Amino acid sequence: MSGIEIRKVTANIGAQISGVDISKPLDEETAVAVREALNVHKALVFDDVNLDDEGQQAFVRHLGDVTTAHPTVSSIDGAPNVLPVDSERGRAANHWHTDVTFVLNPPQASTLRSITLPPYGGETLIASSAAAYRQLPESLRQLADGLWAEHTNDYDYAVPEEDLDEQHAAQRAQFTSIKYRTVHPVVRVHPLTGERGLFIGGFAQRIVGLSPSESRKILDLLQAYVVRPENILRHRWSPNQLVLFDNRITQHYAVDNYDGLSRRLHRVTVAGDIPVGIEGKESYSIEGDASHYTSVAA
Repeated sequence: MSGIEIRKVTANIGAQISGVDISKPLDEETAVAVREALNVHKALVFDDVNLDDEGQQAFVRHLGDVTTAHPTVSSIDGAPNVLPVDSERGRAANHWHTDVTFVLNPPQASTLRSITLPPYGGETLIASSAAAYRQLPESLRQLADGLWAEHTNDYDYAVPEEDLDEQHAAQRAQFTSIKYRTVHPVVRVHPLTGERGLFIGGFAQRIVGLSPSESRKILDLLQAYVVRPENILRHRWSPNQLVLFDNRITQHYAVDNYDGLSRRLHRVTVAGDIPVGIEGKESYSIEGDASHYTSVAA
C-alpha cells in the first residue's frame, strides 16, 4: 500500500495529506492515490515538504506536463517553469480567479509552495466550483448550462490606470503584452470525474450574446454561489508547505491582509485539456497564441 493518509479539512473542499514524501520520486500506486485524492477533495495540503524549485517541478510532473511559468509574466531566473507569486510584484491575484483561463487550455492543476511568509495574514482561499454548481436552484442551473463566456487577460481592473504608480503600470503592461480572448462554457464538465462546475472567475468578462452590463449581472449572480463560505478552504500558510489544487473545478484568491510585508510563493502548473461543456462542445480561441506557454494535455 502507498501509506498515504488523507484527512478531510472541510465538507466541500480540501484535504491534508500525510504519509508520503513528495521530495522523492513517487511510485505509481502513490501517484495514483494523490491524483484520486485531488479528484475527490479538489485541494490538497502537504506539510513539511523538503522541496526546492527543481523538486517542486519533479513532483508536479507526476500529474502531467509542466507549463512554462505564465503566458506573459516572467519566471524566476533560471527556472522557466516557476512563477514567483510575490508581494513585490504587486497583488494581481487579489481577485477570485482560476489560473490562466484566458488561454484555450488552462492548467489542469496548480501548485503553490511557501517561500517567504508574513507573520500574519496572507492566506489563500480556494473555492469549489463543483459545490457551487450543485447549490444552484434548478432554474439557475438550466440557465448556466447553456451559457458561454469570453475570458481575457485584458480584464476590468479595480484600480483605474490613472491611479497606478510607474511600477504597477509596467506590471499591468507586461500582463497584457499579449492579448488573449477565449470562449469557455460557463458550466465545465470535469474530464476525469464527470462533475459539473462553474467555470468563471475574474477573467470571465462577458457572456456570449449579452451586453457587458447584462453579462456582469449574471456572472456576479453565479459567482456568489462559488464564494459562499461553506464552499471555501481558507488556507493559512506555514513554512515548507505545498498546496495542490484542481484548476479545472476551483477558484482561488490571495488575501491582501498583511500590511505590505513580504510574501512569496512559487507556482508550478500542469498542462491542461481544452474545456468541454455539457453538450460536448469544446472551448475556442478568438485571439492570442499560447503555444509557448502550454501543450494540450491528452
